[in-house]
Amino acid sequence: MNKRISTAVISAVALLGGVFVGGSPAYAAPAASTLILSGGSGVFGLAPITITATANNKGTVKFFANGVAIAGCETSLTATVEPFAAKCAWLPAAAGAVALTGQFTPTDAAAFSPVTSAPLNVKVGVPVQGVVSPIHIYVDTVLASGTSGALAPRFGVGCTIASEFIIGQTIVFRVYANNADQGGEVMDSNNTAKAFIEVAGVKDPLPMNYGNHSGVAFWTAVLKTGAAPLYSTLGIISYKVTMVAKDSTTMKVLSTKLSPKMVNGKREIGADGRTVYERVSYYRSVTVSPALKGATATWASNFTDASKLTLYALPKA
Repeated sequence: MNKRISTAVISAVALLGGVFVGGSPAYAAPAASTLILSGGSGVFGLAPITITATANNKGTVKFFANGVAIAGCETSLTATVEPFAAKCAWLPAAAGAVALTGQFTPTDAAAFSPVTSAPLNVKVGVPVQGVVSPIHIYVDTVLASGTSGALAPRFGVGCTIASEFIIGQTIVFRVYANNADQGGEVMDSNNTAKAFIEVAGVKDPLPMNYGNHSGVAFWTAVLKTGAAPLYSTLGIISYKVTMVAKDSTTMKVLSTKLSPKMVNGKREIGADGRTVYERVSYYRSVTVSPALKGATATWASNFTDASKLTLYALPKA
């Protein structure tokens, strides 16, 4: 009798590998999965950007950008051993801020649960120089000379490139430009119709003037800061540079020609005893009618806010 009772108890405990609780078998819940995204930083229009998703067990990952599945990355396999990482080669549709996420499906669904990662917020880069078409503009800012005391140059030297200024200081914009319509010709007062800078909060554009500065020539514009009516808005100074070339009846066209290949100042001779030639580029002038309309170019800073022109309050003593 005792033997029969013992056998019945053992069978009940071992039935199907489960445990009876209140007459029903109970099973262990799947362990929680984790999924962490990394990478995703790159430049728009270049090579694919790698996104890496690392889980705590093997499975597949579906990658998303702003909630939309990334083509080709719908079922990316993780490694079969630690680290359980899956990768996605991503070609962004545009530059700017993107929220990346991943959905993980474990291979062993009985042992692990699926999970969605926390968003990975990235910014796809865009070339800071923008589009050159056809005028290329360079801009920087320097502190005008003549200030003293708390407003004096930090290291005692003026005309050094800076992006941080104190209210009361005078900001000088230095600009130069080259026009591809004229073979990269320097834009000066002879071939430039308009040159000005628009500053947010300032009614009238700042005129730019071309001239000699200690032996080098470039364009300048001045922004005086201080109490009203001078510029007095603290924080980032938003501005845009505009340059307009004069109309022209001639232009320079990029062409190519064959030129003898030179090695150590001598023509290179091929195995056939003849001079070796190579193709090189050059600009040739052509006459156009009607006149070529002068190109218009603009420049505004695409750097991050921390690098943009900024005006600060006078530090307290």
